[in-house]
Amino acid sequence: MTLEDVRKRFPGSAAATLRPVKVRGDHDLNPGFGPPDKLREAAVLVPLVEHAEGATVIFTQRTAHLTAHAGQISFPGGRMEAFDGSPEETALRETEEEIGLSRDHVEIIGRLDTYVTRTGFRVTPVVGVVRPPFLLTPDPTEVAEVFEVPLAFILDPSNPQRHSREFQGAKRFFYVFPYQHRFIWGATAGMLVNLRDVLREDTLGEPPIGETPIGKTQ
Repeated sequence: MTLEDVRKRFPGSAAATLRPVKVRGDHDLNPGFGPPDKLREAAVLVPLVEHAEGATVIFTQRTAHLTAHAGQISFPGGRMEAFDGSPEETALRETEEEIGLSRDHVEIIGRLDTYVTRTGFRVTPVVGVVRPPFLLTPDPTEVAEVFEVPLAFILDPSNPQRHSREFQGAKRFFYVFPYQHRFIWGATAGMLVNLRDVLREDTLGEPPIGETPIGKTQ
């Protein structure tokens, strides 16, 4: 799939296929385990890079010393501030702050479904096409590493898995994309499943693969 094909799948394009928009979240795989009553607004950028050899997706790995989501793999983004005019502005601003990617290299093409996390955030995933060449200067206080994953890997329906952990005395399920030596999981993986469903009609609503317990939470 080329990024021109990707552009056609979002409502901003006249050729886009209309789809129902819904609120996704950690509760998708855990019925009855709903989000907190009060939610904070946030936005992330889902950056699709237009390489000649094929599209990729940019991810960040958070530093190990952070108080929230330390060491996890995520999209660049963060909490919406009062001065942000839209989720798109939040996503672009946070991306510039976290990894130094200038908004001049990003073409916003649409949004994925809203994603609600059990930690109390209502996240708007903003999809953008990134035009190379570009220079990245990650903020060392927040980002340990920036890396790219082929979009073809994300779209392969055999790659997302369902794993489980014990949390607060109950088994909780979540998506995982194992890639090389990394595990992309949780909210980020849930958004990737949404991206896959948007771009591949044949996988819409397809359940995750397997069930693999991978330990207990702290």
